[in-house]
Amino acid sequence: MSKSPSPVSVLDAQCPSRLVLDRIADKWTALIIQLLSKKTMRYAELHREIGGISQKMLTQTLRSLERDGLVERQVYPVVPPRVEYSLSRLGRTLIAPLRALCRWSEKHLAELQANRARAKAKRDGAENN
Repeated sequence: MSKSPSPVSVLDAQCPSRLVLDRIADKWTALIIQLLSKKTMRYAELHREIGGISQKMLTQTLRSLERDGLVERQVYPVVPPRVEYSLSRLGRTLIAPLRALCRWSEKHLAELQANRARAKAKRDGAENN
């Protein structure tokens, strides 16, 4: 009798869904998805819009997103070559959840910063005693 497959769960250390969670929970992925949800963009546009991302990290993230089928890369046969990135059908399914996460982080930023400041003050006070 064959063993039935175990259910997919990111809580299971051996489940490949963890790799998916790693990809979509990455900050650069979230920012790229946000930008591409608005329009198709070229590499230089993405690089300009995403503050703090290195060219190496942008290239690696775009390649990973393309490999996973979340982003489509279109190369136009012109000189110099023109390359555009857009969300795939699968990538578009991430727009709503990632937008919600971004809105949540913006909405609760002040509260999170205040909590961090209190924790730091408490830790600094304990270290001085």
